[in-house]
Amino acid sequence: MASGRGLCLLLWLLSGAVSRGGDGEAVSDVVGRAVQAAGGREKLLVLFRMEERYASGAVPPAVEKWSRRVSVLEAPEYWWVDGRDRGSEPAKYDVWAWTLGLLLDGRTIVELQPKSLEGGQATVVVRASGTVKPAMDLHFDAETYRLVRLDWRGDIYRFSDWRQHDGAGYQAKTVIWKKGAAQPWFHHEVTKVERLQALPEGLSR
Repeated sequence: MASGRGLCLLLWLLSGAVSRGGDGEAVSDVVGRAVQAAGGREKLLVLFRMEERYASGAVPPAVEKWSRRVSVLEAPEYWWVDGRDRGSEPAKYDVWAWTLGLLLDGRTIVELQPKSLEGGQATVVVRASGTVKPAMDLHFDAETYRLVRLDWRGDIYRFSDWRQHDGAGYQAKTVIWKKGAAQPWFHHEVTKVERLQALPEGLSR
């Protein structure tokens, strides 16, 4: 017999719908709550410097062996590393979604999807399209409205370790899996974020 919590989650999932949540929640409500959870529209990261470390493989090596990088980002158009923009790098769109800027672009089509589970926790799911191809599915914790998962281009990004900088909330750690895979293939951590008021000297749009 299912536990009381498990039964509640099952009923919650069965109530999901594309246009509105089981509690009558509209897609605008979901986006609004997610943005508020991240500090509000005015606090979201737009132009910022990011220090990061990352490693490939199912089991990452000791942290001291991870690769490290310092970037300046203004997603989805720019991601500068060592003074050079990364060009057509698709990961720019991952960052745009991670900062929630994708959902606030007036050209983005955002639709509710059936509710889901991530790590045993109920999630509210929205699909973003129009400004990103193929469409992305963003999963938000149904209680906190923090981003916990992103599905795009055959990859599943699982986020954790909520942190804050200058009023902006973000998930600092990411583990990426190929859909259907038994193990992850990439590990990433944002170790420092700095909001920028202007483009650093030496960089150009």
